[in-house]
This record gives sequence, structure tokens and C-alpha cells, in this order.
Amino acid sequence: MKIPFCFKRKNYLNASSRGRGWRWVLILFSLPAFSQYNTDRLISIGQTALYYEDYVLSMQYFNQVITAKPYLYEPWFLRGVAKFHLDDFAGAEQDCTEAIDRNPFVASCYELRGLCRIQQEKFPDAIGDYNRALRIQPENRGLWHNRVLCHIQNKDYDEALLELDTMHQRWSQYAQAYTMRADVHLQMKDTTLAVEALEKSLELDPYDGKTWAVRSLVSLSRSQWAEAEDQLDHAIHLLPKNGGYYINRALARYNRNNLRGAMADYDMALDLEPNNFLGHYNRGLLRADVGDDNRAILDFDFVLLQEPDNMLALFNRAVLLDRTGDLRGAIRDYSKVIDEYPNFHTGLLYRARCYRRLGMTQKAELDEFKVYKEQLYQHLYGIDPQKGNRRQRKRSDDDPEKYRNLVVEDEQEPEREYQSDYRGHVQNRRADMELQPMFALSLAPQHDEVNTTLHYDPTVDELNRRRQMRPIYVSNQHAPLDSEHSADYFAYIDSLSTAIDHAHSSRQTLPLLLARAVAYAAVQDNESAIHDLTTYEQMDSLQLLVLWQRAASQQRYNQYAAAEGSRTEAVSGLQSFGVRSDLERALRLSPQNAYLHYNLACLYAEQQDYAQAIDQFTLALQADPHLAEAYYNRGICHLRADHSAEGVADLSKAGELGLYQAYSIIKKYRNNGTK
Repeated sequence: MKIPFCFKRKNYLNASSRGRGWRWVLILFSLPAFSQYNTDRLISIGQTALYYEDYVLSMQYFNQVITAKPYLYEPWFLRGVAKFHLDDFAGAEQDCTEAIDRNPFVASCYELRGLCRIQQEKFPDAIGDYNRALRIQPENRGLWHNRVLCHIQNKDYDEALLELDTMHQRWSQYAQAYTMRADVHLQMKDTTLAVEALEKSLELDPYDGKTWAVRSLVSLSRSQWAEAEDQLDHAIHLLPKNGGYYINRALARYNRNNLRGAMADYDMALDLEPNNFLGHYNRGLLRADVGDDNRAILDFDFVLLQEPDNMLALFNRAVLLDRTGDLRGAIRDYSKVIDEYPNFHTGLLYRARCYRRLGMTQKAELDEFKVYKEQLYQHLYGIDPQKGNRRQRKRSDDDPEKYRNLVVEDEQEPEREYQSDYRGHVQNRRADMELQPMFALSLAPQHDEVNTTLHYDPTVDELNRRRQMRPIYVSNQHAPLDSEHSADYFAYIDSLSTAIDHAHSSRQTLPLLLARAVAYAAVQDNESAIHDLTTYEQMDSLQLLVLWQRAASQQRYNQYAAAEGSRTEAVSGLQSFGVRSDLERALRLSPQNAYLHYNLACLYAEQQDYAQAIDQFTLALQADPHLAEAYYNRGICHLRADHSAEGVADLSKAGELGLYQAYSIIKKYRNNGTK
């Protein structure tokens, strides 16, 4: 399902000669003047902001439409989409309700409200929404999918099975329906039927990593360690960034005496999920097993920061402090555990041993006598009774004698993924090897936590020195705006519009048009930016910055329109030709401009013309050898063109210059075994 795209192109720029020069009248963004708005246009700009994940800004546009025309359902719905992305599920639910009150025949409104209710665990209400949506779109498989998951969450297992029977009849090749059937059987404790359903799902779709992970849960529960490891190998190959899969495979490897492999899995899991409790606890146990006591203490320190009252973690740390010679620290931890479990004989004997080593014989004898008096665990003195015991315990099991057992979650339920396109537009177009975007003019300097060098261009610098307005920067980042910054930019646009209206000559008007175009781009109004730049170009066709900025704005607009499917192939090709034409004209004015070569290369790369892209990135680097983004993108193009060595070398250079994302691509590329 796509967010509706409503766009009507209209020229808001009217010019008339009044003796003293040109006067320009454009749409103003002052909040009280709602009658001046074209609501279709505002909705279109808001949708562009949604596409580029500028959610707070998009709500500003939808708020204006709601105030101007509160009877329209679409702005309420789209504002709900923005709130959904911002995790304001209650607010999004309310907006969807408003949209439904205005138009009860749009399935998308019910679907989004259902997702909001799911996030708030209102499963019966969500089922009601999906029932109403399916009356409008009875063949929408995603709605059936989500309704079944709601029934599972609501423990309506019989109803879920009935609906799955219907799904099997309608979509016999839909693998996830069998995975959901397996989920139901697992909840009903029928692992045999669950395995049958999972095998059928994997037969239909052997490339679903989550199904392999669910299959591994059954094998782990049956202590089938080899099978579980093999299944998790498949899951990790398909979904390598899920820390939980590495945690589970480490358990299987540990029980197969593959300590090195288990340790590697815990390390990887904690790289992906640094706050994972099970990862730190179990890695601490493994480090203790192999004598890496100091690093094991660090793991248990982390666990105790998360759960200060975890007595088993505290006891493990005490044992490690004991081993490393911190006897007083060990006694402190032993004492806290013994206070909680007064008859924990292993703890008493270990504390007594510390007391004796410190010469505190009387206290040691008190601990020993308590154990001897009951004549229990006498053989444990100085011996770890659990050594070599490789069983696991549930996380809620607080039996202190199981302090050496690996920890597993009390219940490992299958991951339930609700189908939704609302989190999809930008995320779906992103690949693991996504290109860095084009450089453009911006009202904000580029911010990078690693590389703090500002991008410099002499033409931009000269413009900033000549004009009395806000400075303009070169940046290829577009940070989402909060409400304060978006209000500031709208006010700035308003002031520029007023200044344009009162300008008496083209000499006064042109710099104002350029400034407003940059401001329009900042608030995702790329079409208005293009209009201003086109007007400027008609009066001064040799302005380098105008051609540069128009190409960048047009490219951003093209990307959004292509994702929304709102253009024909002919229009798409014509607009891409316009971007290339502007960049080539700009390069004739400034042949050594690294940013222009870089932008032209980005255009070629998006068109999958990697040979031309690599050539242009090379020209950009000849002009500026420190342009990290050019190394990064050229490296991606080399990899896509199967030039492995060159690609890795370029990415390495990009990482050296501050684009640290390059290292993760190198790591993943090598881990996949690609040659």
C-alpha cells in the first residue's frame, strides 16, 4: 500500500514590469493566511518530507491543511503516518480516527490505526480495524496476515487457525502463513505440528531467515544442538544483524564443546547489541572458563549495572575477584549473596577461604562451622561443584547453585512481524551499500561527529562575503528539522518573499531568489526551489550556483516521485536529462569543481552506469584528493562492478578520511566471503 500522492503542478511565480523593475509575488508561509494556500500543494510537500523522514516538518504542512480545510480526511491520515514514525502511537490513532470520521471508506486509515493499536497492545480493537479494512479490500493479504498475528497475541488460537486455513486456500504459496501456523502450534505446545508447518514454509521460501530462526528454537528446546546450529547458520547468513541469533547459536556451540565459536558469537552479538544482558552474562562465564578473568569481571560489572540485585551475577563476580586477588572485594560480594541465601554452602565455604587468606581465622571458622554443623556439601571445600556442568538455566531461575549455568530467556517466542508499508518507502530503497547523496547548498553546515571539516567552495565563499543574508554552506546531508527550526525557516522564507515583493531591480531580486530557493529546499519544497532557480537562470544563465542547486533539487524531487510511482518513464528520463544538463553546464563554467564532478558521478551511479560514474568520481578526487564521499561512492561503484580490490581500497581511504560507515561495509563484504 502506498501513501497517496497528490500533486498538481502550478506556477506560483508571476512577474510584472512596474517601471522601476521586476516585482515577484510568491506563495507565503505565514500561518494566519490559510486562504492563500493550495492545499494539494501543501499535502504534496508534506509527503515529500515524509519520504525523506522529515516527520516533524511534514506535520507542519499537514497542520496548515487541517486548519484551512479540516473536513479533508487525507491530512489527518498523513499526519497520523508522521506520528506513527515518531512512535506517537496514541496521537496517530487519534488522527486516524479523525480521518475515518471524515471518510470511512479508506482501508489505509483502518490499517494504520490497527498498527497503532497493536503497538499499544489493544489487540481486540486492532482486530476490529482489520475486519473493517477487509470489508473494503477483501483480497489484501497483508491485512489477513496482521489480523492472524493479532489473534495469536490475543490467544485466540482456534480463530487464528481458521483464518490461516482460508489464507492457505487463497494464497497456497504464501510461506509466512505456514510460519504463523507454526507459531500457533508452538503456543499450543504442539511442537510436532509446528515443525511440519515450518518445514512447509521453508520448502516454499528457503530464504526467510526468521523462519530458520523459529525452526532453531524447536531444536534448542529438544537439545538438538547440531541441528540448531545448522539452522541458525542459515538464519544468520540471511539476517546477519540480529544479535539474538548469535546468542542462540553460541548456546548450541557451547553444548557442542565449541568454546571458541561460542565466544566469537557472543562478541558479535554484543557488537550488534551492546546492552544485551544474556550476551554479557554468558560471555562472562565463558571468559571465566578459559581463564580470562579480568575481562570476565568487566562483563559481570555490566550485568550488575543493569540488574544490581542479580545475586548469581554477583556471586560469579565474587569468584572472579577471589581468583584475581581482590579478596576484600570478593568478601563484599560473597556477603551480599549469603545475606540473600543464608544456607548457600558454596558461598559460605568460598568466603571462609578468603577470610583465611586474609588471616581472619575466627570469621572463617564461623562460616565453616555453619556448613559442617549441617553436614552438607563437606566435599565442596575448595572445590567448584558445578565445574564442567554445561546445562543452562532459565533467566528467572535464581537457584544459587546454578551460578555456573548459561542463561536463556524464560520463553523464546518467534518474532512476529506485522506487515506495513508505512515504514517502508525510504527504508526499502536503502541497500547495505547505499551511495552518499549529492552535494547542494544548505542553510546549515554539515555536521559529522568524526570529520568536522567544513566543505569549502570559493564561489559560495564569495557569495557569503558579498551578501547581507544568512550564510550558505555546502553539504550533502539533510538533517530532519524539529518544530523550532522549521518555524525559523518558514519565517525566513516569508521575509525573503516580502523582500522580493519590494525589490526594485533584478540586481536586488536575484540573490533573494537564490537564498529563498536554498530555504525552500531546506523545508523539502523542492518544486518551489526549482521555480525560483529557473526564474533566476532565465535572467542570468551563467550563474554557477543556480545550475548546481537546481540539479540537486531536481534530483531529490525525482527520487521522491520515482519512489511514489507518480511519473511516466518518459518524464523520468526527461527530468534526469535536465539534472545532467545543469551539471554539465555548470562544469563548463567551473571545470575543476570537485562537487560538480561528484554530483554528476552520483547521477550516473543511480542510472547504473558505473564506468562513467567511476570516471567522474576520479575527476572529483583529482580536484579534491580529500573528498571522502567521492572515495566512498567510487568504492561502492567498484564493488557493484565486481572490482573488489579497487572497491575495498577506496572504502578504506574513505574510512581513513572520516566516513566510518565504510569500515562496516568492508567488514560485511569480507565476512560474506566475496572474492
